[in-house]
Amino acid sequence: MMLSGKTVVLGVTGSIAAYKTAYLASALKKQHCDVHVIMTKNACEFIAPLTFETLTGNKCLVDTFDRDFKFDVTHISIAKKADLIMVAPASANVIAKFAGGIADDMLTTTVLASKAIKLVSPAMNTNMYQNPITQDNLKKLEDYGFEIITPATGLLACNDVGEGKMPEPEILLEYIIKHLALKKDLTGKSVLVTAGPTQEAIDPVRYITNHSTGKMGYALAKACMLRGAQVTLVTGKTSIAPPMFVDVVSITSSKDMYEAVCERISSADMVFKAAAVSDYTPSVTYENKVKKKDEDLAIPLTRTEDILKHLGSIKKEGQVLCGFSMETENMLENSQAKLIKKNVDMIVANNLKVAGAGFGTDTNIVTIITKDGFNELPIMSKFDTANEIINAALKIYENK
Repeated sequence: MMLSGKTVVLGVTGSIAAYKTAYLASALKKQHCDVHVIMTKNACEFIAPLTFETLTGNKCLVDTFDRDFKFDVTHISIAKKADLIMVAPASANVIAKFAGGIADDMLTTTVLASKAIKLVSPAMNTNMYQNPITQDNLKKLEDYGFEIITPATGLLACNDVGEGKMPEPEILLEYIIKHLALKKDLTGKSVLVTAGPTQEAIDPVRYITNHSTGKMGYALAKACMLRGAQVTLVTGKTSIAPPMFVDVVSITSSKDMYEAVCERISSADMVFKAAAVSDYTPSVTYENKVKKKDEDLAIPLTRTEDILKHLGSIKKEGQVLCGFSMETENMLENSQAKLIKKNVDMIVANNLKVAGAGFGTDTNIVTIITKDGFNELPIMSKFDTANEIINAALKIYENK
């Protein structure tokens, strides 16, 4: 699990959104995370401490002067133990206290005493959230190193519609995973990833494409982000959601992808070309639907721009370029030839006919090929495969 061995403190304040934090606490425990919950007295009016104690297996802290504890200074010991503190929901009142350095209860004293990563998820009436005082307090917290999670917009408990909703627990979990899941060995690096299929239009109704789902490219983008990189994901149309916290550039055709990649290549330290780009496109795209006829139909095709070869020809000093090669026969020989012909640093090859590899699966079996040889990896999840690919690319980058 991504958060195994990590300690997260959840701060819960007086808001109807407090019930969502119970789902978050449960999700964190499923990640094998050590979860501690600190509630304000107002929060106890919305949800019982027993709920969090049942979900986390730890005593829920409310009273700074509670005598029912082992002999240590509890707010200090929790503050030191925490890898991350998330206050969700965060009321306007507690945000103001944080901004002013006020420590008058268990939550505020723990936050003030901790050097852990601090995330704040505001939840309140729209007018309270937009009030210049609240906005100024949030700006102060950002200046102090807190990360503020932008609230969602929608129907609030007070029946107003606007900003102020606490995001869903799944979203908050992603913020925690972003900070704690992996070592940040790509911090300061810019990474460009391509993913998914391209679509080459025949007419307004039909197009040529392939079976790529984007899973491998999306796993690479997420892993790079979790390791601290600034990630740009250029993606064809897929049925899966792209990872959070990456810059997503949506494209349709191979020409679109070529232009999007060329526009962004100069700033990239590493490039992972995982997209399945069409090799051919219809020579003519018809303005209107091509009507069915009794005889056979032939569609002339034109070769598309070889994006990987082009990138290899303009590769800047110090840049790592990784291509992908899906084969059905002679995988190693074909991929080694591709490595040289296209002037790339590494090729990630797999065989579509091998069980557990290829399109649409959650696993992959790849061979990483470089000028120094090749490394055959066992079957593993696409996320774990992505991290092995990144390790190989990072080694090349550091040697350069």
